[in-house]
Amino acid sequence: MGRFGLPGRITVAGLGISGISAARALAGLGARVTVVDNGDGDAHRARAAELAELGIEVRLGNLPDGARAGETLPEGTELVVTSPGWPPQSPLFLAAAEAGVDVVGDVEVAWRLRGAGAELRAARRAAAEGAGEGAGADPAGPAEWLAITGTNGKTTTTQMLASILKAAGLRTAAVGNIGTPIIDVVLGEQQYDVLAVELSSYQLHWAPSLRVHSAAVLNLAPDHLDWHGSMQAYAADKGRIYEGNTVACVYNVADKATEDLVVEADVEEGCRAIGFTLGAPGPSMLGVVDGILVDRAFVENRQKNAQELAEVKDVNPPAPHNIANALAAAALARAFGVEPRAVRDGLRDFRPDAHRVARVDEVASVVYVDDSKATNTHAAEASLASFDKVVWIAGGLAKGATFDELVQKSAGRMRGAVLIGADRALIAEALARHAPEVPVVDLDRTDTGAMLAAVREAAALAEPGDTVLLAPACASMDMFANYNKRGDAFADAVRELAAENAADTA
Repeated sequence: MGRFGLPGRITVAGLGISGISAARALAGLGARVTVVDNGDGDAHRARAAELAELGIEVRLGNLPDGARAGETLPEGTELVVTSPGWPPQSPLFLAAAEAGVDVVGDVEVAWRLRGAGAELRAARRAAAEGAGEGAGADPAGPAEWLAITGTNGKTTTTQMLASILKAAGLRTAAVGNIGTPIIDVVLGEQQYDVLAVELSSYQLHWAPSLRVHSAAVLNLAPDHLDWHGSMQAYAADKGRIYEGNTVACVYNVADKATEDLVVEADVEEGCRAIGFTLGAPGPSMLGVVDGILVDRAFVENRQKNAQELAEVKDVNPPAPHNIANALAAAALARAFGVEPRAVRDGLRDFRPDAHRVARVDEVASVVYVDDSKATNTHAAEASLASFDKVVWIAGGLAKGATFDELVQKSAGRMRGAVLIGADRALIAEALARHAPEVPVVDLDRTDTGAMLAAVREAAALAEPGDTVLLAPACASMDMFANYNKRGDAFADAVRELAAENAADTA
């Protein structure tokens, strides 16, 4: 074992953001690190060259013996650290299992190194102050973790939570699956009181020793089943977030599967189950009463009392699924001891990221909304439920999903549908079965003008007062680099439509 209990030789799987972060951090702590990846393009080679300057070996593409770098366990490996997207049945991991080598993720490494981060910060302060060893140590120790997962709403809820914690005057950051590698934060120079941690099912799968202060599972719906193998395995990985919680396990009252995960979890003595609901809350819940977000969990005499936290209008946007996100964030903050005023102020300060139920423009009394982030049926259903009458733009890569339940629940809101992308036929078939009265435009094109054509077709179907909603219920990679690019294309198309309309009415 090396410094901070790390093995001497570590293999990092993947040359993406989290892989590079892990490799840099582990090498900086004295481990001998090898990064492996099957890619061998210009971008891979550029990243490899940067890591090589730090003494990190990188193996790309095909090895001299013809084997694939990302499928071959380097000799002497004592631990494998994987990037989140690598599936459990990858040849590299099978080879590791055969050799008796553990495989963990970057979140697991960050969790194990929390104490090391505090020690490193203390040493830096001591060096800066010219004091003795240990001077300047923060008596608070490593930051607590408040963790969030779920099929949909993770990023928004994590950002809301961070905004609330900041409003309470706490040193915090939104980290993890949200884009900021958690290892960088744990080992970085900044000392935090508490972290708002977004975790994917992939990350949780590879984090066996994670034990956080409090955690929330927002919802559960079929997603990434090709990676997990089954809905049961997917749910089990999500449920890992509750294991060992010390203060609160936050669940969605409207989604019994999330409560079931709490029941099954092995938590610390005294840890409480806290529900959130869009209705009036019972004891040990947060909910909504007459347009007010209220807390009946973290108050004295919760059988009779409730604490006002914020108004529904303080939530941006105040769509039902986003109010649920706000309640979950508030529950975690309250579990950490945050005062009600900070919940209100944090929600007021919060601004959602692009492509999440974002109003683009209003053209000819029709509102155009970009929810390109709705990449699965559960997210699209929540988005559709936010509006009365919708022309729905949908389609892309279905990732094994079916659309019957989504169409059945949302048919009454649909003025029409415009379908794009590789798996649009699956949506068309569901519409034909369950909403035959809804007019459908099947747009069989994938060129750069396809989104403009889709917006024009949607405009033709819409009536004044309607919403044209991009909520694809599918991944984007058949036509776009990512959901951001798809949302940008939609916004550009809406702006062009608005310009044409202005010219016609001038």
